[in-house]
Amino acid sequence: MDHADVQQRGDGMTDERPFFSPGELDRTASFYVAGHRGLVGSAIVRKLGAAGFETIVGRSSAELDLKDRSAVFEFFEAIKPRYCVLAAAKVGGIMANSTYPVDFLSDNIRIQVNVLDAARECGVERLLFLGSSCIYPKFAEQPIREDALLTGHLEPTNDAYAIAKIAGILHVQAVRRQYGLPWISAMPTNLYGPNDNYSPTASHVLPALIRRYDEAVASGAESVTNWGTGSPRREFLHSDDMADACLHLLENYDGAEQVNVGSGTDTTIREIAETIASALGFTGETHWDITKPDGTPQKLLDVSKLTRAGWTSKIGLQEGIERTVAWYREHVGALRA
Repeated sequence: MDHADVQQRGDGMTDERPFFSPGELDRTASFYVAGHRGLVGSAIVRKLGAAGFETIVGRSSAELDLKDRSAVFEFFEAIKPRYCVLAAAKVGGIMANSTYPVDFLSDNIRIQVNVLDAARECGVERLLFLGSSCIYPKFAEQPIREDALLTGHLEPTNDAYAIAKIAGILHVQAVRRQYGLPWISAMPTNLYGPNDNYSPTASHVLPALIRRYDEAVASGAESVTNWGTGSPRREFLHSDDMADACLHLLENYDGAEQVNVGSGTDTTIREIAETIASALGFTGETHWDITKPDGTPQKLLDVSKLTRAGWTSKIGLQEGIERTVAWYREHVGALRA
């Protein structure tokens, strides 16, 4: 890497590093998925298994605390993965982010710095860092392009989490410049699917609505009350689609700028609630508590960069919700609280 060339990328950013050409990953190489039991990580493990990867490595938080720097470095030295997806993070909905901003900032920065530093130290060849669409300004022009990053104020209810994720993007870009490693970042839209967090206080909107309506059906409740006005528009992507996009990017994309990953379409929270209520068989009334915050009025990602890279979503929202509801009911007794 002593003779790096300056390369101009299609995203308008410049890398000082040796030539790297994306291509099919070695199915026999060790592949570490950080956060392998979570919503995205578990979907990535399923995708990698289906794609023929033979050595997929994961560790639970009880087995490896990613906030423990020494433990993380020891793990990487022992495993020596060739590839890595950093999907581990402390995540939560509006209430959790608003109540515990220090935790979301501190925990996520420590996780990211430890994993990225250890991966760089042991020479991980290809790494994909996963962020969140909350990195973009609250009032960014819709649909949100990748170059909207750092152009305006963040949504206050999750700004601490967003800052941590922005730090991760810049960390990956810095590694590319300083060490010449072809690492990349992807920013998913709102995700849902198997192994999500269905906690009534810490979950995101779609799993929270599934739990709320399912419990209403079970108890025979005549009504459900949701936060806000129901008017904000959100884009959703099934976690299996996200996993498919991750492998596609690892094998087909190389650039310093983060890549938006989404469906390219959005809908209102009210419409999402109606779809979930129907899928669960809830026939009562839905009320909206307008004293609670709505969050960002609209968040739709521009996915043209991803489309140019050759990937589009395959799982429609109706199908995805029905599949997720079926999974939820099958696993409701063993869900994360």
